[in-house]
Amino acid sequence: MPSTRTKDACDLLDADHKAVKKMFKEFEETTQSRAKSAAQKKLDLARRICLELTVHAQIEEEIFYPALRGAIKETDLLDEATVEHQSAKDLIAQIQEMDASDPMFDAKVKVLGEYVDHHVKEERSDIFTKARSARKLDLVAMRDELEARKEELMAEMEATA
Repeated sequence: MPSTRTKDACDLLDADHKAVKKMFKEFEETTQSRAKSAAQKKLDLARRICLELTVHAQIEEEIFYPALRGAIKETDLLDEATVEHQSAKDLIAQIQEMDASDPMFDAKVKVLGEYVDHHVKEERSDIFTKARSARKLDLVAMRDELEARKEELMAEMEATA
């Protein structure tokens, strides 16, 4: 029986997680291809992954994490998540400067995927659980705010790409 719970901020963020996971899987499959078009496809996928993750991290850092900090007692998980974001951003910057023919390109994208997997597991099991149990948070209203900001950032970043 489907849940009647209204989608909230955590659902929106988790939908991002699932979309990026699918892109990492597609990237991994493309690395196995010997087709000439594979290098361009890898580059396109890597750029899309980097864009999605950059926007996702930014909306979490601008809206989700600050709201959570004000609503929960244990903020060490948010500190760890912020450090994980920085590690991912550093790797994203490196990937964005590379070409798919670079011998380290595939490895860097793979490691970024591993960072993201780890981060997602912690968010799902700990951060989202705490967010949903915090009485002071309106996660449904926050979903709308996150969605609007995400659309704004995507439009800005795609315009400059």
